[in-house]
Amino acid sequence: MRFQCRRGWKYVEKKCSSARVGFFYPLFSLLFVTLCCSSVLAQSEVPVISGSFGFLYSKDDGQTALQPILTPVVLVPLGSHFLVEASAELQGYVAPSSPNGPYTGQFFPTIEYIQLDYVVNSHLTIVAGRFLTPFNIYNERLGPIWIHNFQDGPLIYPIGTRTTGSSDGGMIRGDLVSRPGWQVNYTAFFSALNHGTYFGAGRAFGARGGVFFSKQRMEIGTSFQRFLQDERSNSYGAYVSWQPADTNLDIKGEYAHSPQGEGYWVEAAYRLSGSALKNLQPLFRAQQFFRLAPGTNDFLPTANTRRVDFGLNYYLPHEVRLNASYGRQFSSTGNSNNWTVDITYRFLTPLPFWPKGAS
Repeated sequence: MRFQCRRGWKYVEKKCSSARVGFFYPLFSLLFVTLCCSSVLAQSEVPVISGSFGFLYSKDDGQTALQPILTPVVLVPLGSHFLVEASAELQGYVAPSSPNGPYTGQFFPTIEYIQLDYVVNSHLTIVAGRFLTPFNIYNERLGPIWIHNFQDGPLIYPIGTRTTGSSDGGMIRGDLVSRPGWQVNYTAFFSALNHGTYFGAGRAFGARGGVFFSKQRMEIGTSFQRFLQDERSNSYGAYVSWQPADTNLDIKGEYAHSPQGEGYWVEAAYRLSGSALKNLQPLFRAQQFFRLAPGTNDFLPTANTRRVDFGLNYYLPHEVRLNASYGRQFSSTGNSNNWTVDITYRFLTPLPFWPKGAS
């Protein structure tokens, strides 16, 4: 069973556990604490609730599935140097129990991150708590359902993001060097082992560095991670993001390597112009994975795999997006077709009942 969301493979590791009321306690506790703290600090900044709601229909290798997904994000500023960020993902999976059987559903909640950011200056931000593992750029920057263009994550996504795509520990990040035409950014982190249902994480440390060229609107970078449990392996990767000036073209790609396998993906999106076509954005993605050694619970394809995807975004008013895509996958274990249609709604509103008032 394969989920369409960006970190769908992590639910397998959690053994597809059913939702429990306990999931909501950490999130509600965080909101209560930050509300109290900010009331005491009497800050003028107004926290916001952002995120998205999506509904996904997919037919993957003949298997039909329906998936509603809610991803709330809470941002609470605590003065001029502190920020609390929290996000959860609530996903349903409804599919036939057998080829001709009735539809049955499951519910999978997870906490993506709950972190406290201390912004020292533009060169250093200190992060503590649960945060998205900063390996390459897909996990942190392209993961939300209202951002990524294809609901199926890249084949190489599990490399560098085990075990859940999130880390529990500490992180530092910022601009190492900043010049008018270019900037060097860095990120380093450490994560402790956690087997918790909603706070699961692997023991690892890693770093990422990139260079952004403002005139060319291009960023290139590299990542490294040392996994400190089980086989204690190293993973490394590289990425590129390019939006050529004076065009509506957006190109992104990644390469990742681990002892179990390596691969790459390249994606292009072009927003059409003109009054009749300005809401359309054709999409294309090509990717390939090479299996180098057998792995246990690495959530990577079991054999060499190639895949190509074609898609189309249509942007409606009020932050609503329609998306449709088709993918063809080639592998020695069997070829398959994947059809996906989804609708996403992006929302953003001040936090209700804020002591200072939502303005």
